[in-house]
Amino acid sequence: MKNRRSLVAIALIFGLALSATPAIAATPKPTLAQIEAAKKAEAAKKAAAATAAKKLAAANQTLRTLTAKANAAQALFVAAKRELAVATAAAQEAAKKAQEAAAEVSATHAVIGKLATNAYIMGGSFSDIQPLLSADGPQELMDQISLLDNLGSKNDVALGRFKAAEVVARAAKKKADEAKIVQETATAKVAAAKKVADDARSEQQEEVDRLQSIQDKLARELASAKRVRITLEQQRALALLEESQANTAANTGGQKNVWPNLGFKGRSTIRSTEAMRTAAVAFAKKQVLARKPYIWGSEGPNAFDCSGLVYAAYRSAGLGWPNWDRLNSSLYAGYTKHVSLNELVPGDLLFYSYKGTISSIHHITIYAGDGMMWEANSKGRGLLYSNMYSIKGLMPFGGRV
Repeated sequence: MKNRRSLVAIALIFGLALSATPAIAATPKPTLAQIEAAKKAEAAKKAAAATAAKKLAAANQTLRTLTAKANAAQALFVAAKRELAVATAAAQEAAKKAQEAAAEVSATHAVIGKLATNAYIMGGSFSDIQPLLSADGPQELMDQISLLDNLGSKNDVALGRFKAAEVVARAAKKKADEAKIVQETATAKVAAAKKVADDARSEQQEEVDRLQSIQDKLARELASAKRVRITLEQQRALALLEESQANTAANTGGQKNVWPNLGFKGRSTIRSTEAMRTAAVAFAKKQVLARKPYIWGSEGPNAFDCSGLVYAAYRSAGLGWPNWDRLNSSLYAGYTKHVSLNELVPGDLLFYSYKGTISSIHHITIYAGDGMMWEANSKGRGLLYSNMYSIKGLMPFGGRV
C-alpha cells in the first residue's frame, strides 16, 4: 500500500509538471550527460542575456542624455527663430519708414528750390541752407535752423521734416539690419547644433533598437534552453518510471486478462475530433509498417516507446501543446475520458496494469478497431499490430483523447 501511494504521488507530480512545460522532440530516455549539457547551455544563454541587458541599459542612459541635449537645442532653435522674426519685422518696419522718408524727400524738393530762390532774391546764396542739408541729427538740425530764421516759417518746417525723417529712418534701418544679420547668424548656428543633437539622438536610437533586438532574441533563446532542460529532465523521469513499472509487471504473477471495474474516473470531456482520432490511427499504422524500433523514452521520428507512439500520433493529428502532453502510460489514464471496452472507437487508448490500479499501469496502445491495436511493445518485439487481449492486465476502460 505504501509503495502504491508513492507511485501515485510520483505520477501526479510529473503530470502537473508536464502541464506547464511544452514538449519537444526528445532523444530516447535522455541521459544525465544530456541534461547536464542542457543546463550548461541554459547558463550560457543566461549569462549572454545578462551582458546584453547591461549594454542595453547603458545605451538607454546615453539615449536619455542625448535626448535631453536635443530637446535643449530644439528650445534654443525655437527661441532664435522667434528673435529672428522680431528682428526681421523691425528691419521691415525701418525699411518702410525709409521709403516714407524718401517720399517726403521727393515732396520737399520743390520747397528746397524755393528756399534757394528766396535766399538769392533776398541777397543771400544757396550756402545759407547748406548747414541744414548737412546736419547730422535732429538736435543739430534745429540749432542750424534757429540761425537761419530769415527763412520763412514754411521753408523751416519743410526742411526740418525732411532732415529729421531721413536721419531717423537711416539710423533705424541700420540698427534693424545689423540685428537681423546677428539673428540670422545665431539662428544658423543653433540650427547646426540642433542637427548635430538630432543626428546623435537618431544614431543612438538605432543602437538602442539594435541592442533591444539582441536582448529579445537572447531572451527567447534562454526560454527555449530552459524548456529543453526541463523537458529532458521530465522525459527522463517519466521514462524511468514507466520502465520501472514495466519491469515490475514482468515479474508480477497473477495478472488478470481484464481487470474488474473499480470505478476509476478520467476527464469529463474529450479534446480530439473523429478526424484527429482517424489521423492518429493512420500515423501509428505507418510507424508499425515501417518497422520502426522500440526505444525507452523515445517519441520519434525514428523510434518510439509505448507512450511516445501515442503522443507522436496525436501530435501529428494536430493536438499539440498546450492541449496534449508527453506523459507516461499511467498518467494518460487521468488525461483521457474513460469509456467502456464495448464503446471503443479507433483512436481510443488502451491501458495495461499489473495490479488493476491506475498507478500500476505500465503499457498503453492505440485501438485500431475490431479488437486490434497499434502498439510499441518492447525492445525485443518492436512496434506491432496485435490483439488487444494479447497482453494481460487490460484495464476495464479505454481512454478517449
